[in-house]
Amino acid sequence: MKYILQLIAILLLCFSMLFCTNEKSKYERVKAEKLQRKANLENLSRHTALPEKIKYPANNPSTSEKIHLGRLLFFDPILSGNKDVACATCHHPSNGYAEFRDLSIGVNGKGFGSKRVFRQPNAIPFVKRNAHTILNTAFNGINTNNQYSPTDAPMFWDVRSHSLEEQALEPIKAFEEMRGEQYTEAEILDVVINRLKAIPTYQTLFAAAFGGDAPINTTHVGQAIAAFERTLVTNNSRFDQYMRGDESAISLSEKEGYALFKEVGCANCHNGPMFSDYKVHVIGVPENDKLPEADSGFEAGFGFRTPTLRNLRFTAPYMHNGSLPNLKRVLEFYQDIAMGKERNEAIPPTHFDPLIKDLKLSVKDMAPIISFFNTLNDSNFDQTEPDSVPSGLAVGGDIR
Repeated sequence: MKYILQLIAILLLCFSMLFCTNEKSKYERVKAEKLQRKANLENLSRHTALPEKIKYPANNPSTSEKIHLGRLLFFDPILSGNKDVACATCHHPSNGYAEFRDLSIGVNGKGFGSKRVFRQPNAIPFVKRNAHTILNTAFNGINTNNQYSPTDAPMFWDVRSHSLEEQALEPIKAFEEMRGEQYTEAEILDVVINRLKAIPTYQTLFAAAFGGDAPINTTHVGQAIAAFERTLVTNNSRFDQYMRGDESAISLSEKEGYALFKEVGCANCHNGPMFSDYKVHVIGVPENDKLPEADSGFEAGFGFRTPTLRNLRFTAPYMHNGSLPNLKRVLEFYQDIAMGKERNEAIPPTHFDPLIKDLKLSVKDMAPIISFFNTLNDSNFDQTEPDSVPSGLAVGGDIR
């Protein structure tokens, strides 16, 4: 009996030691995983100043002639079906090349910005999504190592184009944006090209930009507009100055807001010099009542690309459909979904991006974070409007 008790004691001791070893091993493993995850997130959320130089596609180098032509095309409503909407109608320099509207009014509209309305009678819907700013789109796709490709740059909320050259032509083809009812999507680009060919000034401008024998075609239209858009850069915000070594460029409270921004998890997606990972995430943004049906986003999965946080002063209201009017409401929305609340009945919390669970946002964090956002604003960009455009139409479309 004595030996049996001793054996039991030895076995219990072994089990105890094994249990402690396993628990210690498990603890060390969990600790190591947490440290690795923290290191990964710190690497992902690395922010730097925007580059001081722009990359250009090899097949579309920048020239002053091309930029000049691109600016005129950007402001000329001849690119639209009814000759009443220009790129600048919804992306005007006085609005930071964005628009102070939730959803834009393109075809059959009149007026400027928030005061723009549809002409009556009207059968044209609102533009489906909120207008991105064109500022800094030259850097779209840039990662935490400041690497990006101008020929593979994600554009639009659903990433359906991959360069500024591709993006420039899409609004022309869109029914509610610029095309209208008069022409089909298959017809409109040929119509626009024929209009440009018929204008002597454009013949001269295209020859100067692309060579005397180069045709006026959709490729050159896209390249010219893209060349102009790559000049619209704000890479000297107070945050950029701070990241380049000027400690006084942002205040102590703004530095605290920046620390909170990273600490609560915002930087998991809003990382890199543009404060965007340029990935698609499902977060269940409330629908906009102006739209007749839910917007299913990227590949009908209700995901949308992470927007930049630069120049937020120009881009309200926010989110892909402009459904959140100010930054406080945006942060309150993120607090809600992090707690598992449903803000869009079409998208249950089980479908949310897993990174949502990493958000630890509280009300007291919101004001300092919003204060930090102000360091990313920069008003030093080209706001030049041409006095006239070669078509003789109203500069910027019907906005007066």
